[in-house]
Amino acid sequence: MAEVVLDAKGLTKTYGDMNAVDNLDLQVFKGEVYSMLGPNGAGKTTTVEILEGLRNPTSGTAKVFGFDVQKDYDKVRSRVGVLPQTFEPWDRIRPPEAIEYWAGLFGRKISKKEIRGLLEMVDLAHKDNVWGERLSGGEKRRLGIAMALVGEPELIFLDEPTTGLDPQARRGLWEIIHALGDAGKTVFLTTHYLEEAENLADRVSIMNKGKTVVSGSPEELVNLYGGGTHVVLKSAGEEGFVALEKLGYKSTFHNRDVTVHVPALMRTKDFMAQINQSGVAYKDFETRRPSLEDVFFNMVGGRMEEGVLKQ
Repeated sequence: MAEVVLDAKGLTKTYGDMNAVDNLDLQVFKGEVYSMLGPNGAGKTTTVEILEGLRNPTSGTAKVFGFDVQKDYDKVRSRVGVLPQTFEPWDRIRPPEAIEYWAGLFGRKISKKEIRGLLEMVDLAHKDNVWGERLSGGEKRRLGIAMALVGEPELIFLDEPTTGLDPQARRGLWEIIHALGDAGKTVFLTTHYLEEAENLADRVSIMNKGKTVVSGSPEELVNLYGGGTHVVLKSAGEEGFVALEKLGYKSTFHNRDVTVHVPALMRTKDFMAQINQSGVAYKDFETRRPSLEDVFFNMVGGRMEEGVLKQ
């Protein structure tokens, strides 16, 4: 059985009448990339700060490596790395100096060889003589990950590490997170990018209004809550749309293409055989498998755009 690295039970954080975190339970296992996703204000950062020992819960418990993060924080800190959501490196300091200074803050000695290795891992070795203020947004985030890895932590918290980055910089960070997972590190990732969680995570929890809505592997969630496959019948036209409605299928009609929802328990092969038998005319077809975005929409009742929930 996999070792439990992080275990939270009944985690609650209240501000006045508002529950930022509402009776949350979660477990993270050794060596997995665990992603908590949800819109802005869902409670992700508050949850992470409690798990990191930076904020006390109103009630509930959080244990990391078996230690209570409130009572035994010193025993947890040396085994954990953190990249906070609002990380910014110092402007007038170079990447090697930032890493060395960060190590000193936590009483860790680090050699020049180790610093070089960290910079190479995050593809910043060629920027070792550049002031922090001249690094791009993606480079600053990569430096933050290098600093979080000082001391070879077993568990790494990355709080929305790609927010505000362009697609190329975002995918560069994905490669680093993949490498951390491949190296056997346990990664706790918060994000509001659904494709990011689907691409990176072994397991996912969707959070909204302080609560966990659903959790499991991306594949499990898509299969259980994605709503089934969609088939696009090219140039089926309005007559095809009407025919499919008569057959009892939920469809949408746009630019002469008809998109049909195939029930979750029905094979696409069987659906296409029925359509061909019915005489519905179309030029071509394509299938669209459901994604975490569909799961999110079905479970939360809205879509997420740049962290904002759109009903």
